[in-house]
Amino acid sequence: MSKPAKPKVAFIGTGGTISSLGVHPLELQDYGIHNNRLHASGIVERFPTVREIADVIAVDFRNTPSTEIYFADWQAMAALCSKLAAEHPDLAGVVIGHGTATLEETAYFLNLVLKVPFPVVMIGSQRPASGLSTDAAINLLNGVRVAADPASRGRGVLLMLNDEIQAAREVTKTSNWRMQTFRTPDFGALGHADADRIAYYRKPERRHMPDTEFDVAKLKKLPRVDIVYAYPGSDGTAVKAFVAAGAKGIVSAGFAPGSPPPADLKALAAAVKKGVTVVQSSRAGSGRIFRSKRLTDAGILAGDNLNPQKARLLLALALTKTSDPVEIARMFATY
Repeated sequence: MSKPAKPKVAFIGTGGTISSLGVHPLELQDYGIHNNRLHASGIVERFPTVREIADVIAVDFRNTPSTEIYFADWQAMAALCSKLAAEHPDLAGVVIGHGTATLEETAYFLNLVLKVPFPVVMIGSQRPASGLSTDAAINLLNGVRVAADPASRGRGVLLMLNDEIQAAREVTKTSNWRMQTFRTPDFGALGHADADRIAYYRKPERRHMPDTEFDVAKLKKLPRVDIVYAYPGSDGTAVKAFVAAGAKGIVSAGFAPGSPPPADLKALAAAVKKGVTVVQSSRAGSGRIFRSKRLTDAGILAGDNLNPQKARLLLALALTKTSDPVEIARMFATY
C-alpha cells in the first residue's frame, strides 16, 4: 500500500536571523557582523528534517536584514506568492522566512494585499541558524506544518514562532532577545503548533487576504506616512518637519489612551487643514482609540487598536485609494 502524498509547501527565504551564520555556537548576538546568510535552499539543507513532513519547494529570494526591507520587497513577495500559486495549483501553502525586526510589518502588509487562496505563514528566529539551541529549525518545521494544515485557511497571514500561531494584524515583537518575543496584546494566540497536531482556538475577525480592496501590483511607491511619538515637552517640531518633507499621512503615537501632547495636537490640526490625513494611535500598543471631541475637532481619525507601525501601513494603503476621511475611517474599522 502506497504512502499518502506529502503536502507541497513553498519556502521563501528573505534573510534575517533564521538565515544567519555566526562563527561559534555561542555567538548569539553580534552574528550579523559576518554578513553570512543562507538562502532558502541552504536553510532547508541545514535542517533537512522538514522534508519528512512536506514536499518543500525552496525559493531563493533576497537575503537581507529585515531592517532594510520595505515596499519594493513586499511588492516582490506578493508577486512571488501569486506566481507560485499559478505554477503549483496543488500548493498547500507558503512559508516566508524573515528577520524578526520588521516581521510584524511585513506580515500585516501582506495580510492586506495578497490574493492567493492558501495560507501564508511568516517565520523567523531569535537565535541564528548556527547558534546553540537555535529556534530556526523548529520554527521552520512548525511553519511548514501550519502552512500545510487545512485548518490554517481562512485566517489570513499567520506568524509562527515559539510554537505559537499569531494573527498578522495583532501580533507584535515585545522583547529583544527572549524566545517568547512575539505576543498578541488583549487577545492572545490563535493556536499552537504542538507535537501531535496544529491546534487552533480562534479566528481573526477583521477582513484580510485574499478578500481585500488593496492591490499593489502596479504601484511604484507608497504615499509617505510618518509616525510622531508622544513624549512630555514635545513641541510640534516633528509634525512640521514631516509635513515639510511631503507627508501625505501622519500617525500620532500618542499617550495612552490615545492623545497627542498639546503642541503636537495643534500642529497635527494644522496639518489636517493642509490636506494631510492624521490617524491617532497609542504608544501603549494595546487597546482601542476613542475618537474624542478633541480629536474630532482637530480632524484626526481613530486608529482602532492598531499599534503605530501597523496603523502607518494601513493608512499608506488607504491613501493609495482615497483621501476621503470617511472612507479611511471605514477602512480602519474594516481591517
